[in-house]
Amino acid sequence: MGILAELEAGMAELSTPMRVYVAAGRFTEPEPDLPELAARIRTLLATIAADDAWRRFLPGYTPPSVPEICAALEVVETHGAASFLAQVAAVDLVWPNYRHLPVETAERAADRVVSLLGSTATWWTNHDAGCGAVNGLTPLFDSLLAGTDGEHFTLALHIADD
Repeated sequence: MGILAELEAGMAELSTPMRVYVAAGRFTEPEPDLPELAARIRTLLATIAADDAWRRFLPGYTPPSVPEICAALEVVETHGAASFLAQVAAVDLVWPNYRHLPVETAERAADRVVSLLGSTATWWTNHDAGCGAVNGLTPLFDSLLAGTDGEHFTLALHIADD
């Protein structure tokens, strides 16, 4: 199994219906950087907005532009990426005591995905670690973790409405 297939399988384990949306892929652009990753995030946001489960909560919503997405992102240190990814997948944004996935399942899949991208991968989130705020990508509650090794990318976006 190639790295892309393994990334897709690992991310699929982290997905939950109507809550955690994921994507994994390979860049087609030469030397992709943050704008290319932001374009993939924008595509994932458009997928969520078109989903019957969320369309009624997002009337008239258009995903932010690539520059706006870039501006909303903060770096996550690689050593913290696996635990952050497991949290995005498992812990409900509105009801933190509720788990969408068993913690062990989320941790195992997240560890695998992070190790596949490697220690030189870059990770981004819409959370401002300094103050704990979230730079929302939607008008709802959302939490994103995106990673890339410069060839492949992974995205996990948890969305919720109270």
